[in-house]
Amino acid sequence: MPIDVESKLLIVDDLPDNLLALEALIRGPGRSVYRASSAEQALALLLEHEFALAILDVQMPEMNGFELAEMMRGTERTRHIPIIFVSAAGREMNYAFKGYESGAVDFLQKPLDAQMVSSKVSVFVDLYRHRKALKHEIDALAASHRRQEALVQQLQCTQRELEHAVRMRDDFMSMVSHELRTPLNTLYLETQVRKLHLSKNNTAPFAPERLPAMIERDQRQIQNMVRLIDDMLDVTRMRSGALSIQPKATDLALLARGVVESLAQQAEAVGPPIRLVAPAGVPGVWDEFRIEQVLTNLVTNALRYGGGRQVEVSVRQEGERARMSVSDQGPGIAAEDHARIFEQFERTDDSRRQAPGLGLGLYIARQIVRSHGGEIALESAPGRGATFSVNLPLRAETPAA
Repeated sequence: MPIDVESKLLIVDDLPDNLLALEALIRGPGRSVYRASSAEQALALLLEHEFALAILDVQMPEMNGFELAEMMRGTERTRHIPIIFVSAAGREMNYAFKGYESGAVDFLQKPLDAQMVSSKVSVFVDLYRHRKALKHEIDALAASHRRQEALVQQLQCTQRELEHAVRMRDDFMSMVSHELRTPLNTLYLETQVRKLHLSKNNTAPFAPERLPAMIERDQRQIQNMVRLIDDMLDVTRMRSGALSIQPKATDLALLARGVVESLAQQAEAVGPPIRLVAPAGVPGVWDEFRIEQVLTNLVTNALRYGGGRQVEVSVRQEGERARMSVSDQGPGIAAEDHARIFEQFERTDDSRRQAPGLGLGLYIARQIVRSHGGEIALESAPGRGATFSVNLPLRAETPAA
């Protein structure tokens, strides 16, 4: 179906009266007629406009109609414009044959038949409009196809994300079940053994010297369950934007000493004591509980995956910022895993084999550090250990996450 488009018509004749007469024959609604009295003027108009039809007078001085047609056929912009030649010369001049050789679609003899001229021009105008309509439809189909392709790609991407989310959910539920079941099973077995001893009136396992070790075992399993539950609650708070950050005056060096002392027994169980490098004080304004949570997580990971080698904790002030880092001498982390392990439920293959866990610790640590206006970074390579560095402004930049 033709679209509403203007059809531009070019008429070329060196006689002004002929131009006026021809324009009167071909003008009409939706048409614009451009007149040129020489081939040079016609070429200038051809470079500026897109024409539906060109009507050329054959006999013109300097450059005749045939020569103009050859130039038009030699240019990509104008080679597809239909050409009608007009001549007052007799048929014996054989101009019609030469005109068709030059690429004309028709040849008219003067004096012109008004009805014939009007009819032929209408045909080419309609063809031009149909061609434009077809191009418009093709362009629209191509655009629609591109939109459909983009939509399909978006749907495929969404499908992959949903599949990944489902796998993460299933893995998470499996990990939670496993991680909570382990301390629960241990406590259950302990209670069953104690119940069995009591049923046989065997009070030896409950002697005063054995009670501290028994209580410590129970407490360790309960703390493991509390830690898992706290991690899951923190992730839920972060997703809803409800994680509370309450900055107050804090000494980062003193905080680091407290963390190292609290993990001293765990460190002695796997290797040498934790080495602390810290000045007399690194004062700042942070949420003490949350920063302690970050450092505890990093040191615990270093002890867990450090291969029983030295773990070092460093705290220092650098201008208007504070920096704390935790280094181990473990197997290291491949570069392709550096960004991934900070995401939820993500762990390296080696860490899955070495120790259980939900893969939430580093994600929580990064969110806490960012909520203080800081950043956490990792330097590591396979076989070269790992160093996690936390860079904090001396004052938390945002009061709440």
